[in-house]
Parts: sequence; C-alpha cells; structure tokens
Amino acid sequence: MNTRRVGALALTLVLAAIPASAQDARVEAARREGKVVWYTSLALSSSERVAKLFEAAYPGIGVEVHRTGSQRILQRVMQELQANLRLVDVIHTSDAGHFVLLKAKKLLMKYTPAGVDAFPPGFKDRDGYSYGLRATVNVIAYNSKVVPATEAPRTWKDLLDPKWKGKLVTAHPGYSGVIATHVLALVHLYGWDYWKQLAQNRLMLVQSAVDPAGVVASGERPVAVNGGDYTFYQTRKQGNPVEIVYPKEGVPLVVSPTAIAAGAPHPSAAKLFTDFTFSREVQQVLADTEGLYTGHPDVTYPADKPKLGELRLLHTDPDELEKRNEEIRKRFVEFFGA
Repeated sequence: MNTRRVGALALTLVLAAIPASAQDARVEAARREGKVVWYTSLALSSSERVAKLFEAAYPGIGVEVHRTGSQRILQRVMQELQANLRLVDVIHTSDAGHFVLLKAKKLLMKYTPAGVDAFPPGFKDRDGYSYGLRATVNVIAYNSKVVPATEAPRTWKDLLDPKWKGKLVTAHPGYSGVIATHVLALVHLYGWDYWKQLAQNRLMLVQSAVDPAGVVASGERPVAVNGGDYTFYQTRKQGNPVEIVYPKEGVPLVVSPTAIAAGAPHPSAAKLFTDFTFSREVQQVLADTEGLYTGHPDVTYPADKPKLGELRLLHTDPDELEKRNEEIRKRFVEFFGA
C-alpha cells in the first residue's frame, strides 16, 4: 500500500472512529503517553502495516512493534512480569491457550473493544479479557513448478506417502501458536500416531507458521504440511508458484486473540490502539491485503479465497490447548528430534 493510500485510509479511519468530544480526551491522553508497545505474532509485514495505519490516523502516537513467535511472546511476557518490568501494552499471539493462562494469573486488563459485541462466540473470551483480532486456517501448500496438480497431496494423510520423503517442511509448535493449534487439531482427528508416521518422511523444520511459505516458494522443500493460509496467499499474490490445498476432512481454525496487559505502561494508547484494530476498516484491511479472516460481521473477503462457511473447520478448545501445551511440544520433539 503506497503512502497516499495509507494517508487516505487513515483519514477515513479517523473520521469513522472518533465521535469527537469523549474521544478527544482519550486521544489527548494517548498522545501524552506517546506510544503503544505491541508484542505480536502477526507476520511482520502485516503488523507493520497496521502500525503505520494507526500512526497515520493518530499523529504523535507511535507503535513499537515487537514481532516474534507466539511461544516466545508468552515467555517474554512472563519473564518481564516476574521481574516486575511493565514494558508491554498489547499482547497478541496465535495460541488461545496463552490467554487462558495470562487471565488466570491476573496479568490481563479487562477491556472490551468497541464493536466486538457482534463477533461470534469463538472470537470472544467469556470474561471479557481477550478478543480474536484475526483468524487463519492451516492448510497444505505446494510449489506448482515442482509438483504437478495431479500429484499434489489433497488430504492430511496423503502427506504420509513415502514419496514425499525429504520433500516436506513443517513449522514448530514450540515456537508457533498456529502450529500448536494445528498439531492438537490433527491429534483429535487421527491421534499421535499420525505425527509419528509423518516424521518418517524426514521433514525440514522451521520455526514460525510464516516460514513454510518462503521454503515452498523457493522450491527448497516443495510441499508444506502446515502453515497459516494467509502466508501462502500473500506469497502467491506476489507472483510465486504456490498453490493452496484445503483438505476436505477439515482445516484447523486458529483464532488469534489480543489483550491489554495488566499494568500496561501506556493504558490510554493501548485502549485506543485496540479499538482501532477492531474497527471495520482495519479488519477489512486484514482481509483484503493480508488474506486473513476476522470475526467482524461486516467484513467481505477476496473472491479468490474460500469463505469460512465453505470449509469444514476443526476447532480446538483454548483451555485444552493451554493444558496440553507442554505435551504437544514434548511429543513433537520426540518424533521430529528437535
């Protein structure tokens, strides 16, 4: 998105998002704070786009983006808070179990962003501490220059075929919340034996759910056994030979929550930023340019992406994800060796 378009959209957002008087006081309070510190697992290009839109809409308030994998965000937040360091304002990961843990430890501020009442239940914490900022589904992807469409895997179990030995890439649940959710969803479907069998095909291991898209696009490993569909969608839009497969037996739905940290050092800016990210305009940007799904009922989606209602979705419970997080990491290391 060029600077002119960013500015135009930002102006639209300002006009749409600020009902003047009551908002003015909050905006001024946020300006006095000067910035909002955002720990996020959203792909760097996407998170920086959101940050620039906010900064254009609210001059004088910066967004300090710290982008890394979901598990590292949780580790960092816990270490900082145990050391009594209050550095982060807004926490956003792709592991819904993190927010179960953080809420239980009273490390989240209770705050309801404007407009989320209309979101579906799966995008809202029942106690009002976190809300799904965006969603993706885990898919199979392949390099169409290396793998003919007639030979491409179409189901999760197709990936177990020995013909794919040394040709597959997977992201790691010890780093990525998207992949931790994916692993648990397929354990529900097929049991741990599926992952034990898959490991026999000697997969390349990468960290983030963002990483397989680049590996497949380069042809280094022509097939990804998982990864958020939005990363493959963006890579394909950039002209790379990447095709996406939505297995008919179901695709794991990953809702990625966001919340304000208890004791946030910039609380007014954190609330303003949170409201901004849940506005229809920003949620539409996530759908249009980033290829993400959202809980906003008024968002429309590109014609070249399936609607969530057209897919069989595999759901995971955030409480179970939190309780089994250590098990998921240990079993994955047991099978894959790292």
